[in-house]
Amino acid sequence: MLRRMIQLFILLVGGTLGFLYLPDLITLLNLGEGIPAWVTNSYAGAFIGALILFLSTFWLVDDIVGLIRLVEETLVKAPVADLLFGTMGLGVGLLLAYLIGLPLEAVAIPVLSTILPLFLTLLLGYLGFQVGFKKRDELINLTPLGTKGNLKDKKRDGFSSNKQMSGSLKILDTSVIIDGRIADICQTGFLEGTLMIPEFVLEELQHIADSSDVLKRNRGRRGLDILNKIQKELPVNVEIYEGDFEDIQEVDSKLVKLAKLLDGYVVTNDFNLNKVCDLQGVSVLNINDLANAVKPVVLPGEEMVVQVIKDGKEQNQGIAYLDDGTMIVVEEGRNYIGKNIEVIVTSVLQTSAGRMIFAKPKLLEKAL
Repeated sequence: MLRRMIQLFILLVGGTLGFLYLPDLITLLNLGEGIPAWVTNSYAGAFIGALILFLSTFWLVDDIVGLIRLVEETLVKAPVADLLFGTMGLGVGLLLAYLIGLPLEAVAIPVLSTILPLFLTLLLGYLGFQVGFKKRDELINLTPLGTKGNLKDKKRDGFSSNKQMSGSLKILDTSVIIDGRIADICQTGFLEGTLMIPEFVLEELQHIADSSDVLKRNRGRRGLDILNKIQKELPVNVEIYEGDFEDIQEVDSKLVKLAKLLDGYVVTNDFNLNKVCDLQGVSVLNINDLANAVKPVVLPGEEMVVQVIKDGKEQNQGIAYLDDGTMIVVEEGRNYIGKNIEVIVTSVLQTSAGRMIFAKPKLLEKAL
């Protein structure tokens, strides 16, 4: 359909040019003596002009269609806010160019009355679009919707704690998808609302899955499998965000920008991304924080059964692990490697790397 429309447009342009200028061109070149009289007719000129222009530009039709398709895909992928404020800026720029050009048209100097208004139209139209596009966030904040959604205002007024998480978007980053625990959390029903997966995150996952490095390739494929499981097997609503931020290169920065734009939560297990979100006032859900929060609380004096699997750094120490990965240092546990023994917790140490439990065999306690 688009190809036919372009061909029709070329025919109309050629016919119009032939109707207006072909008879005068024949007269100017003194060609009227050797050709039939009907050729100099305006309607015949329209037919000849349409035919000539159509045949001469026939090979350009596919290129024009491809260019239009490219522009269409770019516009479809762009966020609605970018298009809206960019178009508003373009309109303001063109209006200013028109108002400035009105007095210039009255000037008798050809350069000022013809070329300068055209230049101002192009320049101010471009500048207006760029200003509207790059200042979209500030313009959004000027609107009642943007003011209402501003996180800092919410914190200042004391509303941040009352935010309804179930109605907010949960934007997944690459690391949490590859991690895989997000699927289990969704399956248990602890994470409600809509999960949003940006297209630029999918592109990064695909790039990792196509990597020449075996480890990266396996991680990327695992992430794609996790997404497929979440979308097809789990009872959660999943949406794909097709927009992109062309002026931002880093995926993490794009996630922060998207979360601020949509007032959503970033779901991650990346420590650095977590800090960036906190600094920029973006709500974040960290899977590692959740995992640490649900670890069982162990107090000194409690008894438990553990399997000593290896010796520790100090003499006669043994190392065991809980099901959640917490390390237990068993004093005098080297002689029990490979065995299940009862131990008594002596102390619990919380470090930046996690929690560490110190214990000693119950048999040794009885012997004392």
